[in-house]
Amino acid sequence: MTTETDTQGSVAAQESATGRRRRRSGGPPFLMAVPALLFFGFFALLPLGGVVVLSFMEWDGLGTPQWAGLSKWGQTLADPVTRQAMWLTFVFVVVSYLFQAPVSLLLGVFMAGPQKYRAFLSVLYFLPLMFSAAAVGITFQSLLDPNFGLSRAFGAEWLNLNLLGNPDTALFVVVFVVGWCFVPLHSLLYQAGVRQIPASLYEAATIDGAGRIKQFFHITLPQLRYTIVTSSTLLLVGSLTYFDLIFVLTSGGPGNATRILPLDMYLTGFRSYDMGQASAIAVILVVVGLGLGLGLNRLSGATKMESQQAGL
Repeated sequence: MTTETDTQGSVAAQESATGRRRRRSGGPPFLMAVPALLFFGFFALLPLGGVVVLSFMEWDGLGTPQWAGLSKWGQTLADPVTRQAMWLTFVFVVVSYLFQAPVSLLLGVFMAGPQKYRAFLSVLYFLPLMFSAAAVGITFQSLLDPNFGLSRAFGAEWLNLNLLGNPDTALFVVVFVVGWCFVPLHSLLYQAGVRQIPASLYEAATIDGAGRIKQFFHITLPQLRYTIVTSSTLLLVGSLTYFDLIFVLTSGGPGNATRILPLDMYLTGFRSYDMGQASAIAVILVVVGLGLGLGLNRLSGATKMESQQAGL
């Protein structure tokens, strides 16, 4: 029979062993996170706080900032150019998602196959992600130029369309070019997700008479749930930060047809020399991005992290 003395001795031994492990590891576990928290606070939270304060200031980037209060926010929200940029950003995010998400998913499932030719095509599909935004922007700008682009190279008059110079088509061309650049990243995520699905699920479905389409909708898609959430979060939040490619490709034109919020922030701050309004636009982008990411994860239930293979 275990006596009270033996129990107390066992507890003391466990506490002593825990203390020795802490001394060997250099202290409590939370201390391991201190360097990362300091790094994040210094390079993320501190600059963000400065931007929030600056959004209430009147400053041209050279003189002394003057406190403007809520009037600067009122000016920002009432600016017709900024309001149009908000609408264009919404359209850009939605259309980009509707274009990139299904293409990435289908390419990722295709690339996950064991055939050698699929591995070769996977390398080709991944190449656009390795090119710089400036190079991609200049290349597509030249290809779509009606004077010396594709129409002149192939002598096809039906290609002689000024797509980037037309306000009705410029934004959708930008969506295509951005998708061409970033579909490979999301395809790689889906490829990795598909390869983690147990082959026994597909074997059982084949025995039961399920075809490729039924297997895709009843096995592949449910098993890729969290991959879809991750890819969608990166895609939607990332669409709020595209700047360099659009700046090189159209500079926000023609007119303001492709002037989404990140580009509007840059042009307002460094061409109109209104750093206060540019900071207010930056705060709007941060709030929308955080809300979009947190909302998507909460609605999808991804934060619960339950097993996708429960019951197997």
